[in-house]
Amino acid sequence: MSASDSHEHRDHSLGHSHNHGAGASRGRLLVALCLSTTVLVAEIVTAFLTGSLALLADAGHMLTDVVGLVIALTAAHLSVRPATDRSTWGMRRAEVIGAALQAGMLAVVGVFVAFKAVHNLVAPPQVEASGMLVMGAIGLTANVVALLVLSGGHGDSLNMRAAFLEVLNDALGSVGVIIAAAVVARTGWTRADAVASLVIAVLILPRAVVLLRSALAVLMDFTPEELDLAQVRTHMLGVDHVEEVHDLHAWTVASGMPVLTAHVVVRDECLRDGHTEEILDRLQGCVAEHFPVRIQHATLQLEPVSHLEHEAAYC
Repeated sequence: MSASDSHEHRDHSLGHSHNHGAGASRGRLLVALCLSTTVLVAEIVTAFLTGSLALLADAGHMLTDVVGLVIALTAAHLSVRPATDRSTWGMRRAEVIGAALQAGMLAVVGVFVAFKAVHNLVAPPQVEASGMLVMGAIGLTANVVALLVLSGGHGDSLNMRAAFLEVLNDALGSVGVIIAAAVVARTGWTRADAVASLVIAVLILPRAVVLLRSALAVLMDFTPEELDLAQVRTHMLGVDHVEEVHDLHAWTVASGMPVLTAHVVVRDECLRDGHTEEILDRLQGCVAEHFPVRIQHATLQLEPVSHLEHEAAYC
């Protein structure tokens, strides 16, 4: 016997909430994309006119912002596609794939900027501080506006977290450009440009690695970090008439959608006496209420003790 804790009306409510949230996220992403694209073109032109590596590095961040926001917008659109018999969860994992791609791009840009910055520390080029300062201020203004737009939904999914992180890093990059321009203008020390680039790279890489690790954990179907399966098993075994729990698995389909499956062995008389509904209710309440991760999608297969000897034949 098997059962799922998700009733039809709850699935409809969850789906409606997900679609509404994704729609709001797409609007935020589109505004941020328009802002980032405009500043990207201006920064590339100004970087070549001034010879600033910090400004070119910031333009590189802005390029990853633009590409990343395109990926995020595409993923947000795909994630609300309806489920089918061929794709029973729809395309909700698209947002996790989008986050992984964005994190990978951030890491690549960070490594490139760090390498180029070390080179420019050894052989610093001439830079034009006034152009750097103007463009850095323009970039910072655009990034702050984009951050305000994205801040309302950056906790909704890994995809939105990745987009917010990219714009945040670029805002920090703009601050670095402004500081480097001020130092060059006041002291003539052109290596400040390379130092600012190194700081930007240091800010990018750890955050990119953390985000990439989180996305890969979902893609590899790892157990959610906040969920202790040993504790889940102990709680389930504490339910009356439960003799054993095996084939216990938990993973995340997409952000905010943890899933759990388990085979639960109960006393043979429970199946004869009609206690199974009560046992299921208690088990479902256990996995939905007792842990930091609220598992809304749990599939539990109830088995009699006498079935254990047959189970091994199918493993």
